[in-house]
Amino acid sequence: MSAKSLGRGRRPDRPLPGTVPGPRRPTVTATTPLAPPPVQTALSARRRWTVLAVCCLSMFLVGLDTTIINVGLPAIGRGLGTGTRGLEWIVDAYTLVLAGLLVTSGALADRFGRRRVFQTGLVVFGAASLVCAVAPSAGVLVAARAVQGVGASMLSPVALAIVVNAMPDPKERAQAIGVWASVFGLSMAAGPVTGGALLAGLDWRALFWINAPVIAAALLLSAVFVPESRGQRAPGQPARRLDLPGQVLLTVLLAAVVGVLIEGPRIGWTSPLALAGYACAAVATAAFVWVESRRSEPLMDLRLFRRPVFGGAVAGAVAVFVALNMTLLLNTLYLQHTRGWTPLAAGLATLPLAAGATVCAPWSGRMVGRTGPGLPLLLAGAFITAGGLCLVRLTPHTPVLLLLAAYALIGVGFGFANAPITNTAVNGLPPARAGVAGAITSTARQIGAALGIAVAGGLVTGAGPTQLAQASRPGWILVCACGVLLFLVARLSRPKPPADA
Repeated sequence: MSAKSLGRGRRPDRPLPGTVPGPRRPTVTATTPLAPPPVQTALSARRRWTVLAVCCLSMFLVGLDTTIINVGLPAIGRGLGTGTRGLEWIVDAYTLVLAGLLVTSGALADRFGRRRVFQTGLVVFGAASLVCAVAPSAGVLVAARAVQGVGASMLSPVALAIVVNAMPDPKERAQAIGVWASVFGLSMAAGPVTGGALLAGLDWRALFWINAPVIAAALLLSAVFVPESRGQRAPGQPARRLDLPGQVLLTVLLAAVVGVLIEGPRIGWTSPLALAGYACAAVATAAFVWVESRRSEPLMDLRLFRRPVFGGAVAGAVAVFVALNMTLLLNTLYLQHTRGWTPLAAGLATLPLAAGATVCAPWSGRMVGRTGPGLPLLLAGAFITAGGLCLVRLTPHTPVLLLLAAYALIGVGFGFANAPITNTAVNGLPPARAGVAGAITSTARQIGAALGIAVAGGLVTGAGPTQLAQASRPGWILVCACGVLLFLVARLSRPKPPADA
């Protein structure tokens, strides 16, 4: 009997008897397990870890630029003749644009090629850094910082997707993510130290000139060592469409929430402008949920958050970066304004935090590969909580050794947390959406960073040098609460057998 006759009367979605069904149009659900990501060609172990090193170089830039500028804000204000509000927007323009575009950049990388988008991000970031370095006014600097955020959004999730694609073995991938996480944590903690050192011998423009040689090296190395990869699609299946309405609504939502948190202490929490911000955030949230739930290929599949493992990982990422950024900002303000330390000395005080994160993140990655994310998350929660407790009674005369011990504990906790959270979130999406998986976790980190900075700044606004220590105490209580939240995330981290979608 011919295949044609066999096909008569057959339902169009049923395969011919004795044949293997062809690939069907993939959908992203909360129960889709992670298979080893396909690669274009098999890479040697040396090549795989070289790819990781190149991606870590770019991630170091993204993290460094998030925190390096903080210690230079007074010098920037004097050099450009701008006040506190202008300085706030110099910081926030970068963070807001970065957070708003991360998911779309990850989707673009999955569609058009991860190496191509990665290199484009390097070029945009490098060009914007040069404009920052020669900016003649605060307005030009704010605009250039926003463009820096555009370039950075193409680096963070895409670098993680490249690493996931190059590491097919789950245990090796977990170790690689641990290294990647440690570099990112080290870069954020190293920002104040690097910034203080540059300001000690140069002016504030050196904070941006330093990016040029790193960008040049990353471009060259990525062209030589990083293979091209894309999100895998079934033969004959059209490329994933961009969700522009979802992107616009997500950007509006993040801008409204972060903007109100930052400007609230200045404009008043019940002022008409603040109330308009609350309304804008509420409307944007409702519209985003409505639009995303009705699209066949949404920017962010909200069904993922029904899975406790994935939702817990995203919440944990927010909590960890709230704790980290609150610690960095409160440390800088307290040591410089209350204790009278120089920017370099205040930056050096974060070295225990950086050391703890650097040492423990690779260790955490190996633990995730061997035993899963539960144990490192429990350790992370314990260390962050202990570090916050050390400073809940902070005074202008708190012993320096206690300060350094607290920073070290928080750094160790951060090091243990980042790898299991990132690995768990990435494993919540199929490999074809690795770019979006990295983008969601990176967005959560930037939201946490913005929240931590906004809340910390609001707590100490208007406090004089002698009152700043007491005013910052609620911030350290919040750091403890973030650590406690990680205990809950650890309980949710054990994946359950997937149910049929």
